[in-house]
Amino acid sequence: MKTVVSQVSGMSCASCAAKVNKTLEKQGATNITVNFATGDVRFDIVDEDKQSVDQILKKIEDLGYTVVDTTVPESKVPVYRSLLFKFIFSAVLTFPLLLHMFVKDPWLSSPWVQWALSTPVFIVGVVTFGKPAWRSLLNRMPDMNVLVLLGASAAYIYSLFGMFLFTEHVHHYLFFETSASIITLILLGNYIEERAVKKTSSSIEGLVRLQKTMTKKLEKDALGIERIVSVENYLLKVGDKVLVNSGDQIPMDGKITWGEARINEAMVSGESKPLLKSVNSEVIGGTLLEEGTIKLTVTAVGRDTVLSHIIELVKQAQNEKPVMQKLVDRISAIFVPVVLIISLVTLVAWIWLTDETFAQSMMHSIAVMVIACPCAMGLATPLALMVGLGRSARNGILIKGSRTLESFKNIRQIAFDKTGTLTTGKLAIQQYQFFDVEEKEFKSLVVSMEQHSSHPIAKTLVALWPAELQNFQSVEELKGKGISATTASGDRYFAGAYHALATEPKDKTHSVYVEKNGRLIGWIDLQEEIRPQVKEVIACLKKQNIEPILLSGDSRYKCEQIAHEVGITEIYSEQSPEQKMKQLALLLEKAPTAMMGDGINDAPALAKATIGIALSDATQIAMQNADVVILNGNFGNLPLALGLGKHTFLTIKENLFWAFIYNIVAIPLAAFGLLTPILAAASMALSDVFLLANSVRLQYKKIR
Repeated sequence: MKTVVSQVSGMSCASCAAKVNKTLEKQGATNITVNFATGDVRFDIVDEDKQSVDQILKKIEDLGYTVVDTTVPESKVPVYRSLLFKFIFSAVLTFPLLLHMFVKDPWLSSPWVQWALSTPVFIVGVVTFGKPAWRSLLNRMPDMNVLVLLGASAAYIYSLFGMFLFTEHVHHYLFFETSASIITLILLGNYIEERAVKKTSSSIEGLVRLQKTMTKKLEKDALGIERIVSVENYLLKVGDKVLVNSGDQIPMDGKITWGEARINEAMVSGESKPLLKSVNSEVIGGTLLEEGTIKLTVTAVGRDTVLSHIIELVKQAQNEKPVMQKLVDRISAIFVPVVLIISLVTLVAWIWLTDETFAQSMMHSIAVMVIACPCAMGLATPLALMVGLGRSARNGILIKGSRTLESFKNIRQIAFDKTGTLTTGKLAIQQYQFFDVEEKEFKSLVVSMEQHSSHPIAKTLVALWPAELQNFQSVEELKGKGISATTASGDRYFAGAYHALATEPKDKTHSVYVEKNGRLIGWIDLQEEIRPQVKEVIACLKKQNIEPILLSGDSRYKCEQIAHEVGITEIYSEQSPEQKMKQLALLLEKAPTAMMGDGINDAPALAKATIGIALSDATQIAMQNADVVILNGNFGNLPLALGLGKHTFLTIKENLFWAFIYNIVAIPLAAFGLLTPILAAASMALSDVFLLANSVRLQYKKIR
């Protein structure tokens, strides 16, 4: 199976996206997502031998759209082809046509002058809306371009007949200003829509711009002398050496080989405080070096970088449609034909049931066509998703998919892992005790066993106790219990939790117990560092009626100690990975439950939870395991993640409500003759403005 990602320009509404989707389905593509607002098209090919990517993309172009080659630098669009130029050109010619309705001037009232002013505008309309309208009719999926072109053409052609056939009372048959006004106002609406999409996708564009910088590559000449070569960062390869000075952006992911610096990772993690990085520290491409100078070796380029993964994840989430949007798409697919039928019924009803002239009846029919707005329904979801997910990404929160957004509103419980989640994973040895063994030998035994584990406690002991290592015949890590080792002479040692000891101790409060052949020979107490803002976040969750729960494999004593300090009352301690899964299943029976862990050890529980939330240092593994990834371990962003999820979904519902209400109210008003075509066209243009304003509000809304 091959996944194809492409850019398609020319899509203007949900009907366009539906046409592309239907065409791809006919070609046998699967897992199709089409976002007309951003132009992103993604699909899977099951059998690449039978299905040529070029052939499938050619079918999209046959619909009248353009498949953009993203590998070629984007060529500048001529000014005269831009929507802004077309609107200004049309507005200049339309203004005198509207002026004659208020100013009695023989020159402005002349049919020939009105024809001369309206014809260039009509030609602009035919050029802009004609080709996509014709293509949509050929594919038997008429879109909004058909409505606009029919309305403008009806007014223009009727006026031409009136001008040549009825010399007496000719002004009763002239509606050139109506035709020109419809085209001008719809061009304005399309321009506003285009700007809306660019504005709402600005967060992602900001991340993309971080990938396009110049950098100082270090190369050695024939004499072995290092020199600086200025190159664009996309030309870098893995293994290249790079110099980065104060004020420069890190060009690609890499590892520092010389120097130290303070690096601001706000664009990736949302954390504005610069982080001190030194030799062997990993750095992320696109972040800003604020102070210092470093040399680094490039470890990832192109799509393998952290920034590229973040951009790709956000784009995927924006393109995924919520359940309610799929209903909207089905409505949009039949929307234009239904509007055309209503328009025709309106024309016939006004002619046969009233005393109105054919001209006035036609105006009511045209008003129905131009006030209908499938774009508002189609834009409702993409606008909100782009703003909400863009703001999330800018704050170092990656939300995977619209289904996750829909789940946020239902969350009533959050289960937290302890080590590495509520705590930093950084430990200090508080005290220790040993029996019937020398201190040196005790430390040596502990370190020799713990070096075989990646658990935070094991890493701390190995780092803080430099000791001579012993050779064991076998070493086994017992998940959720500890480490077991056997010597060549047959002695069996164990270091781990009290519940895994051969004999249960009287005192169960210590972090690590050490046994030799089933007999206790010592214990160690470690003190954990609680993450900043944990107490504040737990208090915030309680105010929102979300119950915090501690679900950990650590001892009861340690869990109670941490839980008491941060304000958690419901505790499940000494849980093996299997027990965690069972306990999470019980919690899910009570209410929708989120699970927050480190994204690696807690992968099964994260997958089972309603929403899996990973605290991550931007590792790819963590990004794959969870529905939500909070970069750089910024625990304080949890309320923001929950809030953005809820408010983005709320904004989508508000947008869809207003889009449907607009059409439900506006179309009958036009049909009953309460709106002129000019007012109808203006209303259609302004409907998108309202949705844009409501969506952009999410960018600045206080969310906690």
